Amino acid sequence: MRILVAVACAVLCAAFVGLTAVVQAAPADEATRKAELMAAWQAASQAGTDGPSDVALTDQGVLKLPPDYFYVPKGEGLRVLRALGNVVNDATFVGLVVGRRQNDDWMVVLKHIKDGYIRDDDAKNWNADELLSNLRAGAEEANKDRLARGFPEMAVVGWVEPPAYDATTHRLVWSLLAKEKGQPDDAPKNVNYNTYALGRDGYFSLNLLSGSERIAGDKAVAHELLSDLSYNAGKRYEDFSAGTDRVAEYGLLALVGGVAAKKLGLLALAGAFILKFAKIIVFAVIGVGAAVMSFVRRKRRNDSASGPA
Repeated sequence: MRILVAVACAVLCAAFVGLTAVVQAAPADEATRKAELMAAWQAASQAGTDGPSDVALTDQGVLKLPPDYFYVPKGEGLRVLRALGNVVNDATFVGLVVGRRQNDDWMVVLKHIKDGYIRDDDAKNWNADELLSNLRAGAEEANKDRLARGFPEMAVVGWVEPPAYDATTHRLVWSLLAKEKGQPDDAPKNVNYNTYALGRDGYFSLNLLSGSERIAGDKAVAHELLSDLSYNAGKRYEDFSAGTDRVAEYGLLALVGGVAAKKLGLLALAGAFILKFAKIIVFAVIGVGAAVMSFVRRKRRNDSASGPA
């Protein structure tokens, strides 16, 4: 394992030699953040689970992890998310899922919120514009922490996919387009693609973090994982007992634009460079060194084609 990490680090040095001056000129706090992100990914790669496999999600359910997917458990997943500048609630966070394929630049954040049975009868009455305003307010609240830790503020642009609820499967889907404040309107933007599975004691949240230029294809990942998640017997939505079970103080509406949504917060991936820079380490450690070598060969071809400056 240590040899693989060392090899990956050596490859990174060669692959990013053209960026040396940029890295050296970077402020110390930025260099520290990059180092922590790489260390967080290394820890995640050593603690995670490769698909296909069945991953137990607390005492509530099971995720049938597909091939070429990688599951990162709670402790290591928290470290990765915080290294990316996100505010995360330890009590609700369950784990992360990332893709092992070369072009997988998405991440899925799994949480379980045990606030009680969620009544879904208000799904018919929600207003998308009002929900969007509430989500913008939630993002502004999260920005206070991002600024305090030296990360750029995030702004909600609008819907990628307005809220849709399936009353038969008790699944909810909605998606936001977000960007860093001051970012040009035509620049690639962060996307939070949110899916939820309601249960007897609360709900699972599966939040796909992607980019506006990739979401058309990446959202299939979110739907696949949502369908691969099942509740244990006795924990399903239909197992609810009105006489004994706790009922949440809010309804389905709150999972989109209310108190519950603000509690979950707006998550973000770091810039493409810093994410790929760290994630290549994971690929190498979990046995996908071909992705790294392909990256290096592609860079060498591009350098040869461009010739001397």
